[in-house]
Amino acid sequence: MSNRPKIMGIINATPDSFSDGGRFFDSDTAIAHGLRLVRDGADILDVGGESTRPGAEEVPVDEEIARVVPVVRALRAQTDSLISIDTRKPEVAIAAVEAGATIWNDVTALEFSPDSIATARTLGCDIVLMHAQGDPKTMQAAPRYHDVVEDVYDYLSRRIACCVNAGISEERLSVDPGIGFGKTTEHNLLLLGRLDRFAQLGRPVLLGASRKRFIAAIDGDGPADTRLGGSLAAALAGMAHGCAVIRVHDVAETRQALNIAGAIENPHLWR
Repeated sequence: MSNRPKIMGIINATPDSFSDGGRFFDSDTAIAHGLRLVRDGADILDVGGESTRPGAEEVPVDEEIARVVPVVRALRAQTDSLISIDTRKPEVAIAAVEAGATIWNDVTALEFSPDSIATARTLGCDIVLMHAQGDPKTMQAAPRYHDVVEDVYDYLSRRIACCVNAGISEERLSVDPGIGFGKTTEHNLLLLGRLDRFAQLGRPVLLGASRKRFIAAIDGDGPADTRLGGSLAAALAGMAHGCAVIRVHDVAETRQALNIAGAIENPHLWR
């Protein structure tokens, strides 16, 4: 479907992911999972070696590199799909780009390290700037905003300006409002209902709401792998509000949902 967002498939090469509990921690398993996501319809593969779930501890740089580089290198050799590195650390981004990644997806919008912006400028890869209030260990303790939509919008606007002023081409930047990163359920819902506001930043918008805790808070209170219905609802909202990329665990189901929604909206484009 030419009118649907790109689908970013998640590969958690971690032992403590909130969504899969470390099922893909082994490199060979993570690689096989990535290739399966490509067959399922992923346009982008997002490889991460450090959990950023609420309460997560920081992973040492060398360990994170050891987790992600073999996966990125193997996927680059076996697929033409775009590969993204999901990391806060510039050292990990450098290693992953050398291994074949072309996107740096940073949950701290290049604020984690004083070297992040200079590294991003030098690497020349695409960058996803995400909003988060606080760090993963404490971000869900008591998140507060004056106006969550406008506060997140203003933050992302400032981060875009900071990157451009540092010599990073604006064309390389995308933004992510950071669903679940220092937000209550109500904050998440307000952001999901106003995703079109972030398109006014003039950059592609990435939405990552797949399997997140707000879904269970609203319906079911079950574990992460029981949240497919809510994840699809969020993905469809993202499509309706003009998001360019939807980051998900369940690629085949999301592809089908987005394709059918797109075909209903534009029947002449479904072939």
